[in-house]
Amino acid sequence: MSDKVSDLRKRNEAALLGGGEKRIAAQHEKGKLTARERLDLLLDEGSLQEYGRLIEGRIDAFGFQPVPGDGVVTGFGTIEGRPVAVFSQDFTVSGGALGEAHAAKICALMDKALKVGVPVIGLNDSGGARIQEGVVSLGGYADIFLRNTLASGVVPQISAILGPCAGGAVYSPAITDFIVMVEKTSYMFVTGPNVVKTVTHEEVTAEELGGARTHASKSGVAHFRAGNDAEALALLRKLLSYLPLNNREDPPRIPCDDDPARADEGLDTLVPDNPNKPYDIREAVTRIVDHREFLEVHADYARNIVVGLARLDGRTVGIIGNQPAVLAGVLDIDSATKGARFVRFCDAFNIPLVTFEDVPGFLPGTVQEYGGIIRHGAKLLYAYCEATVPKLTVICRKAYGGAYDVMSSKHIRGDLNLAWPSAEIAVMGAKGAVEIIFRKEIAAAADKPAEAARLIAEYEEKFANPYEAAKYGYVDAVIEPRHTRARLIAGLRLLETKRDTNPPKKHGNIPL
Repeated sequence: MSDKVSDLRKRNEAALLGGGEKRIAAQHEKGKLTARERLDLLLDEGSLQEYGRLIEGRIDAFGFQPVPGDGVVTGFGTIEGRPVAVFSQDFTVSGGALGEAHAAKICALMDKALKVGVPVIGLNDSGGARIQEGVVSLGGYADIFLRNTLASGVVPQISAILGPCAGGAVYSPAITDFIVMVEKTSYMFVTGPNVVKTVTHEEVTAEELGGARTHASKSGVAHFRAGNDAEALALLRKLLSYLPLNNREDPPRIPCDDDPARADEGLDTLVPDNPNKPYDIREAVTRIVDHREFLEVHADYARNIVVGLARLDGRTVGIIGNQPAVLAGVLDIDSATKGARFVRFCDAFNIPLVTFEDVPGFLPGTVQEYGGIIRHGAKLLYAYCEATVPKLTVICRKAYGGAYDVMSSKHIRGDLNLAWPSAEIAVMGAKGAVEIIFRKEIAAAADKPAEAARLIAEYEEKFANPYEAAKYGYVDAVIEPRHTRARLIAGLRLLETKRDTNPPKKHGNIPL
């Protein structure tokens, strides 16, 4: 038996080395960790239960030598004591290229994760499909894509891009719920710089084409960016702390020593008296949530809307807020899409939605209209309408036109709608409204600016406040801003047992 045990140990030692010491050293020289080092940082110490360590690919041709594990480490472990499924691609083995066995290991992991109801975390570092295996490797990608799709909305799926991710490989992370990228060492693109140059004659580097900053700020593909592997893995651990294991359980609730009734007088003066003066909606959010902790998602993309995760009374909540500091908080194509995706994620995983509203409407112009602002804006409307989780809204200042309806209004099943005294709920701003309603009177009194000012003041008195909406019950309460935290927590406690459903159907047809 001792000989057999010795043989097993040698096989395990060979598998643990992956592509060998030289390639491990090369990985370190690039500022990257190995597949196993990443798992050591991500998971609780000693918790990894690895599966398929000795699996090998069946192709032994065109210079590729089969290696135990076939270039990916798969298994189950824990993060803060909670179970997760993980795979970590090993760039030291044939550049992390995906072949039949490699894909089969990931698929087996995802199948089991779906059965037991735990999140799937993928650490991607691969040069793409293994060319030596031809169509078999392409089939492996498709097998993974199918499982990503079936798992969507059932268990959280998170992708960390810790090296190259190109061609067909990009579509698995794209289907997952969150993508984290590392600056300078990771990139994603469908076609690389050489192909781009050949087809479009554009000169572009890999970093410019598909680096972390590009996808975090321009394309919106990446939800987070990190400075290095360790920072990215720490971010994954933090993100997981807000999420449930699956769609059948509530998000984790932690003990909270931040007073639920805590009032913040600074909120009373946060919104400027001048309705055209900006302020940072994140200041309102951090003053209200537990311990001022707010994990912003998509922080660099479509910055006129803010989304992210926080806690109120120890409960996870999804935050959506119009950002007056960027484009006056107006809704446009990118912000509507960003908001819709986040709302649907929260609804899928039982995370209550808290909306902070200060929106003057939708962005006008040919670029927006030709780009389909109607269709994209409808995504956000659809997402809010469809959501059955508790929905709480605070109207901080402007709530104009159709954008008022879209931002979790009472009319689309908002559960608790609060307004600050600074709220303005109307079809449009007073000046624009008066110029339409009293067009003839203003034209006749062109030399009397005081008359136009009087009409604007009358309109503001009538509509530029929250009280007209409160009369109709569209706002549940007008509150002092300092008491917002207490009112939201009381609302969440009441709504903890909320039950709401949508009509039976295979699925809706969201305007994609």
